Amino acid sequence: MPGEIEGGSVFIRDVREASQTYSKGNFGYPMSGGFLELDFIEAAFLLQAGRLEVRQGKRSLSFPEFFDYASGKVENFVVKYIVFKDLRERGFIVKPESGSFDLRVYPRGMAPSNSPPVYMVCAVSERAALDIGDFLDEVAQSEDRGKQLLYGVVDEEGDLTYYKMAIMDPVGSVRPAGRAGVCEGRLVGDRIFVFDGARGEELRSEAFYGKEMQGILQLSIIEGCYLMGRGELTVRDRRGREVSQDDLAAFGRKSQDEFDLRLRAYTDLRSRGLVVKTGFKYGTHFRVYEKSPDECHARYLVHAVPASKLAMWPEISRTVRLSGGVKKEILFCRVSTEIEYLEFKWFKP
Repeated sequence: MPGEIEGGSVFIRDVREASQTYSKGNFGYPMSGGFLELDFIEAAFLLQAGRLEVRQGKRSLSFPEFFDYASGKVENFVVKYIVFKDLRERGFIVKPESGSFDLRVYPRGMAPSNSPPVYMVCAVSERAALDIGDFLDEVAQSEDRGKQLLYGVVDEEGDLTYYKMAIMDPVGSVRPAGRAGVCEGRLVGDRIFVFDGARGEELRSEAFYGKEMQGILQLSIIEGCYLMGRGELTVRDRRGREVSQDDLAAFGRKSQDEFDLRLRAYTDLRSRGLVVKTGFKYGTHFRVYEKSPDECHARYLVHAVPASKLAMWPEISRTVRLSGGVKKEILFCRVSTEIEYLEFKWFKP
């Protein structure tokens, strides 16, 4: 069937052919007069499948010629086409989308005439930079429309990996009521020790703070700042001088990267009833439990990021792969005026 390039579309003007093309696959957009308008991505798919002839004037274009022509007219055409083609071959009806998203995908066996889309898809190269803030905006937009957000990431060999995004609201059941007494800790090196065994055990058992080591409780600087803010801990240095919460935080900034960012994330997670421990061995800031670590494994790995965090897809891929390997969910905690949690998951459409 012949189609003619006009502007940024390909038009099938034979009414019978237009009707068949639309009815057998929901390609294109029906127009008054019985014509069919095809997006360049749809036209390329039909041309490669041998179902369409594309003409520019009186000349017919081969698939390589049209593919090259379309890639010069449509931004990121190659990556969008690879994702479109993959989803179509998986049995989905896929339509090009504008704005923040590249494609909208309908449930298998369903079409635009009888179903809303189930996924909004962004097609990106593995070499593209990403901004966590943009992710959250796109997730919010897709969820407001009752859809799920997918990222189709195309690597340099043309292979595809899909990631599913969602805004999360993690909640746990460990909510400390506070203690009547105040523990005293000693700042030694880059950590705090509670040498009074009974007091240390009270603090540990309250909400699983720190780590017990033969009757001595060891706390991180972040835990110390948090507990000082709650009025449950005082800290002295090796000479016996009292250390203020501000001084302890200043010490943390000098000795640890992104200290304030991690402290805000830690404080928010604790306020949600979650038990928070270091995630160093997993390559993240925290591992997080919904209840007692003695009764369950950590459900989440949490990595705190600033409001606008640029990263590359290989970094995201490594983090998601690691979390999947240890059977945990990875959350990126975006720290701004508010704190938000974004989940990344591998996904197979």
